[in-house]
Amino acid sequence: MHKFMLLWVLCLLGAASHAVSVVDDRQITQDIQRAPQRIVTLMPSLAESVCALNACNRLVGTDNYADWPEQVKALPKLGGLYDASVEAIVRLKPDLVLAGKSTRIVARLESLGIQVVALEPQNLNDVERSLHVIAQALHLPQADAKANAVWSSAMLSVESAAKSLPAHVRGNTIYFEASTGGYAAGESSFIGGVMRQLGLRNIVDKRMGAFPQINPEFVVKANPHWIVLAEPMAQSIDRRPGWSGMDAVKSRRMCPLTAAQGHMLVRPGPRIGEAAQVLVNCFKQSTKP
Repeated sequence: MHKFMLLWVLCLLGAASHAVSVVDDRQITQDIQRAPQRIVTLMPSLAESVCALNACNRLVGTDNYADWPEQVKALPKLGGLYDASVEAIVRLKPDLVLAGKSTRIVARLESLGIQVVALEPQNLNDVERSLHVIAQALHLPQADAKANAVWSSAMLSVESAAKSLPAHVRGNTIYFEASTGGYAAGESSFIGGVMRQLGLRNIVDKRMGAFPQINPEFVVKANPHWIVLAEPMAQSIDRRPGWSGMDAVKSRRMCPLTAAQGHMLVRPGPRIGEAAQVLVNCFKQSTKP
């Protein structure tokens, strides 16, 4: 009897030792008792991070926009940042939800007893930290080593892209329009961090924030060497007041991004290295004689 009790206590202690604690971007400590097997992600970059850590098979649902890697396209789609369906998520019986900090339904999910880790990286350091938090939350063996491997691979790809940047482009100024409404990727954003590592100078400095809404006149006055924006917006850029006279527009030094390229660049996840190469390829193509 005593041996049985001792064995039972040791089992309990062993189970407890496997619990992990992570701090999310709300600065809330989450104690995750066991490895989650049914995970919902509510930002595309979070699904990409889970898959980059070789845990794609644990995903049971994503937000509406997750589309990489290919296998996540077949998963149930649960809404977006502002309209995710609580009912649809509950039906999936997740043991962990990874969501953006600003996702509206986080508090509601937690009130229903669903554990939520909220992550919304703004800069490159945040992206690296998020990978570590996710790896730990998933109870991955050697979690930090796996997160380091994913991050190191991404950064090596950025370095490789930087080395292939045409010399005459290095030091050029750049304006990156991240979304409709004139929201730009500032120097302090993860996109700004990638552009800085490529040797480019962002016209939207740190004091303006990570993703500020920019007055079009500011861009005209700054007259950047390069403009990066989505293809549909590039088609009408000449109609913006004053923009047709900008050097980048007149010389067609623009990078009109396809939807797939745009997704890669604006998602704070493991494909940052590929995103850097997309930019460099554009610069090379646009400066050909």
